Amino acid sequence: MTSSTTMKALVIKAPYQVAVEDRPIPTIKEDTDVIVKVRTAGLCGSDLHFYHGHMVLPRLDFILGHEFVGHVCEVGSKIKNFKKGDLVVSPFTTSCGECFFCQRGQTGRCSKGKVYGSIPLDGAQAEYVRVELADSTLYPAPTTIPDECLITMADIAPTGYFVASNGYNILTEFERKKPTTCVVVGCGPVGLCAVTAATSFFTDVYAIDQVEDRLVEAKKHGAKDAFNLNDDVESKIKQLTEGRGADVILEVVGVEAALHLSVKLARPFGVISSCGIHTKPVTLQGLDLYNKNLRMQFGRCPVRTYFEPALEMVGKHQDIFKEFVQHSVPIDEAVKYYDLFDKRKVRKTVFTF
Repeated sequence: MTSSTTMKALVIKAPYQVAVEDRPIPTIKEDTDVIVKVRTAGLCGSDLHFYHGHMVLPRLDFILGHEFVGHVCEVGSKIKNFKKGDLVVSPFTTSCGECFFCQRGQTGRCSKGKVYGSIPLDGAQAEYVRVELADSTLYPAPTTIPDECLITMADIAPTGYFVASNGYNILTEFERKKPTTCVVVGCGPVGLCAVTAATSFFTDVYAIDQVEDRLVEAKKHGAKDAFNLNDDVESKIKQLTEGRGADVILEVVGVEAALHLSVKLARPFGVISSCGIHTKPVTLQGLDLYNKNLRMQFGRCPVRTYFEPALEMVGKHQDIFKEFVQHSVPIDEAVKYYDLFDKRKVRKTVFTF
């Protein structure tokens, strides 16, 4: 693997404080593990929940990151599907493939699963990462898709596809046969993936954000139009839908205000599909929910289950996703880019090794 016993890794030390440190190179602990030498690791908006201190945790000082592409360099004795040298990409959660939830395609809630970049499992913003339950977690990375596209497959592309398909599937068969309007609330990395996915499900897709360059990107990803949050977006959407509101709202922000806006934008019997990570209590007006007969879906994407259709989406739109990563920088610059990403001064950033 390497003659050294340490590697460079990005560690969360305290809220708003991360550091690149030397950490021990992980080793095989279970015979179902593999060790991956990381080639590219992504900085995701979800990492900022730890960065902001939104998660109440018993301790910090673990390696961050749950998006990576790399080569297998060590394999446990029971590994059947992978060998040394294989190029792989991983969902952001591990999964056993056998439990109640995995058998139902709900791999994001695997009873043995863990999230990379958390206390139970060190993350991938490091030179090496240990993958538990590797045979049922990892996915062979196609060599026809470049790293800057593949990195989206760990989380954001499947999540964008998941939130869009959820919204579509909640509609009745009759509703799906009619022209449909979808609004994506939030045009960060997941939101842009959701826009692209939504164009394959819905007749008209619109996007909302308060950052102007994100609105420009949303149009590149297929939005028919994109509106600044500071404008009267409720009136704009109603004008486009004969006063009804949108059939489906995709909420990808994870803050209470985004859910409130989603309720306002949805038509009666409309659908709100949310994949935003809400780390604080959310209060919704009961009469708004009752009077609109809203249908709602929340939660984490089971990436392993949605990998194939999301990969097809990314492969089909490589021209867009090749430009998705704005910055590719060495891990030594990670502290700087966490700050820039947090302040929305840069879009998608990946760390290279």
